[in-house]
Amino acid sequence: MAEVLEKLKEPENMQEYEEDTQKDKYLTFVIGKEVYGIEIKFVTEIIGIQPITQVPELPNYVKGIINLRGKIVPVIDVRLRFKKEPRDYNDRTCIVVIDIKEISVGLIVDSVAEVVDISEEDIVPPPNTNTGFNNRYIKGIGKMDEQVKLIIDCNEFLDDKQCDNLIDIG
Repeated sequence: MAEVLEKLKEPENMQEYEEDTQKDKYLTFVIGKEVYGIEIKFVTEIIGIQPITQVPELPNYVKGIINLRGKIVPVIDVRLRFKKEPRDYNDRTCIVVIDIKEISVGLIVDSVAEVVDISEEDIVPPPNTNTGFNNRYIKGIGKMDEQVKLIIDCNEFLDDKQCDNLIDIG
């Protein structure tokens, strides 16, 4: 047993071990009445809402930038990104900082729920409604007891052009 633990501590095996511990784990958050999940491997931290500096000529869902311990992080209002009605921020509003395509982005969400385990067999593809736009962000639907969690596809959340624009402001 000790040999296995020592082997896991070797640098080349550590990343594999970390990925294993994050497998099937999702941070869930609320936007309106829906509960969304994001793979925990993308999440770097969760912070309370803070002053956001607006940057001109950005899409309306990009609220601006924040200074996070000396690092400039662009912030996106997920509610607006999903074409939902805007809402005033309150004490439950959070910024979930994630890494997408090697850049840090803050996602403003109504509230953070919990970290849950959803196994691959409990995730089904989203229905194909041919409405297109919002479905591209949804990777799958996680089934938990009588509830469903809409699993966000982080790689589709921002396309390459949008990532390039965010890199320019961050």
